Amino acid sequence: MSDKFDYKKEYKDLYMPKTKPSIIEVPEMIFIMVDGKGNPNTAEEYKNAMEILYGLSYSIKMSKMSGTQPKGYFEYVVPPLEGLWWGDEGYFDGTNITDKDKFRWTSMIRQPEFVNSEVFETAKQALLKKKPQLDLSAARLEVFKEGLCAQIMHIGPYDDEAATIKIMEEFIIKEGYMNDISDARHHHEIYLGDPRKTSPEKLKTVIRHPIREK
Repeated sequence: MSDKFDYKKEYKDLYMPKTKPSIIEVPEMIFIMVDGKGNPNTAEEYKNAMEILYGLSYSIKMSKMSGTQPKGYFEYVVPPLEGLWWGDEGYFDGTNITDKDKFRWTSMIRQPEFVNSEVFETAKQALLKKKPQLDLSAARLEVFKEGLCAQIMHIGPYDDEAATIKIMEEFIIKEGYMNDISDARHHHEIYLGDPRKTSPEKLKTVIRHPIREK
């Protein structure tokens, strides 16, 4: 039995919602983030972002092997990839962009509470030694508090999310709230499956939208 701290299991309200929508107050969390634009399926910028995010996340996780283990370190499972999405014209609710080249995004991976700016900079130096070709200037460490949201588990291909989002949006209105997607608050996805290893119909994606009271 693994004794590694697994954020998905410890915070099921954040990572394992039902296929029926729910309301949640999302707390403050620490993330490594990379901003970019373009189709995630084809853009080199997105591919580079993935290499940076996973490279830094695993450099921190494996710091115990290189003698740079930070104060407060504990064994843990690297949390899942997440993404905030919008478009060239701003508003995007997960259904209204057909040209994926117009996507703008923030890709991000949650970090344990012991990760601070010093730990982050040490991880960047360690990753650059392994992959000096990477431009890590796009990466940042940020404390992110999402606040009041509605969320739902989508099971299936990413391109079929619209039907699931419709269910969630109807729920938001029924519960007395309204969508609060804006320039500051975005359509949010959390990827619990690896599309390289999982068939599209079995992929699990948490879809989360910011909301506010009417």
